[in-house]
Amino acid sequence: MFEWLRLRTIPIGSWRPDRSERYQEAMRRALVIALVMATILAAEPAAAAPVTVVNGTQFTDTSGAVVHAHGGGVLKVGSYYYWFGENRNADDTFKAVSVYRSTDLRTWEFRNNVLTPSSAAELQGANIERPKVIYNASTGQYVMWMHKENGTDYSEARAAVAYSSTVDGAYTYQGSFRPQGTYMSRDITLFNDNGTAYMVSAADENYDLMIYRLTADFRGIASVVGNFWNDAHREAPALFKRGSTYFMLTSAATGWSPNQAQYATASSISGPWTGWSNVGDSTTYSSQPAYVLPVQGTSATGYLYLGDRWAGAWGGRVNDSSYVWLPIAFPTSTTMSLSWYPTITIDAAAGTVTGNPATYYRITNRNSGKVMDAVGASTANNVEIKQYSWNGGGNQKWEFQDAGGGYLRIVNQNSGKCLDVASSSTADGANIIQYTCGSGTNQQWQWTATGSYYTLKARHSGKCLDVVNANTADGADIQQYTCNGGNNQQWSRTQS
Repeated sequence: MFEWLRLRTIPIGSWRPDRSERYQEAMRRALVIALVMATILAAEPAAAAPVTVVNGTQFTDTSGAVVHAHGGGVLKVGSYYYWFGENRNADDTFKAVSVYRSTDLRTWEFRNNVLTPSSAAELQGANIERPKVIYNASTGQYVMWMHKENGTDYSEARAAVAYSSTVDGAYTYQGSFRPQGTYMSRDITLFNDNGTAYMVSAADENYDLMIYRLTADFRGIASVVGNFWNDAHREAPALFKRGSTYFMLTSAATGWSPNQAQYATASSISGPWTGWSNVGDSTTYSSQPAYVLPVQGTSATGYLYLGDRWAGAWGGRVNDSSYVWLPIAFPTSTTMSLSWYPTITIDAAAGTVTGNPATYYRITNRNSGKVMDAVGASTANNVEIKQYSWNGGGNQKWEFQDAGGGYLRIVNQNSGKCLDVASSSTADGANIIQYTCGSGTNQQWQWTATGSYYTLKARHSGKCLDVVNANTADGADIQQYTCNGGNNQQWSRTQS
């Protein structure tokens, strides 16, 4: 196919100035070859190396900005994974469907806000939730489906469609509607089953879960496949296939608060489907399903659970939410399990997703001999950290996670939340609490040796973790204070 690039041979001794046109032609063709090869090399990134993803945190992109792809889904195109999701305004209304890309599923490059309020009049002041994108090989279009509301309440319950000829270019908004003109449509997902596409959405005030087959262009509803879970009160559907088994993963409908995930299986999308089975713990590790991504590699196909830890559960904004990504295990061909891991390792090239068990420590004050404790074993934000006698509870166990730059996040086993200086205060006496892990430097600590003990110094303030007034009693408050070398500012850690 490159016959046209072949150069005519010019004997070295025969070159003369009057043959300069031949020389120039050769140079032009050499330049074309160089450009073609450069384009080929640029289009194919190097194979992704294994990476570690920290759970229960906000992710950042290659520019350091927070990734806003909440309630999203992932589509692989070539060597890149494209992650689409919700990006909200301060009042939680629609700001954009943002898209990021990565080769390794950790290093995310922001690409574009592919849908915004300026895309259509009805998107201004709206709510857009759970955008999902699939590719139609027949039309060459990328098609997005999403849940659309008016921005003030959830009375519309409409599905919306947009499309584009490029995966990360501007999407043309087609409009919103109720499927078949009558069914409510809220939480939504898409599934491309070898060229036949399906949309799944919650209907009837989230009591029903509908499966629809899409039209050949993926931009409309062709038929109702079925309502297999009448009165189940399930939402947040994530549909995937492993081998010959279809899995439908869902959450209960409890608003922003996390709950027990359940799944059903079938050998055909048209059923029959099994009843619901629990997976994960009673709160799905404080998350809600968003998507299940098959990670297909050279040696295996791993299945990655993508969940949102919604900030609305503690009164925060959607854009304050964080992510929970976990490997899915399959005890049998028709069952799945989900276990908690504070970090996971993804080898996108090989196709493996592996959980990394945490090592937890009790952190003991030198002065009192008592340990750091999240009061009342609460899992809520803003719970105070005090000292108590060791009792072996998970609220007294902490994981040390690398935050980069020589600093650590210190994460409570019971709650999965981070040791935090309240309100990012830099003042002496500022309170120490647990809070959802983020990228703030008030959640980053330096563990520095002082003899056989250590100090814990807050990165944002440079002040030390301190037991108030060197108190030795149970329930004594823990604060930050100017470092002074006192025994009440010295700590040890013991693996528990």
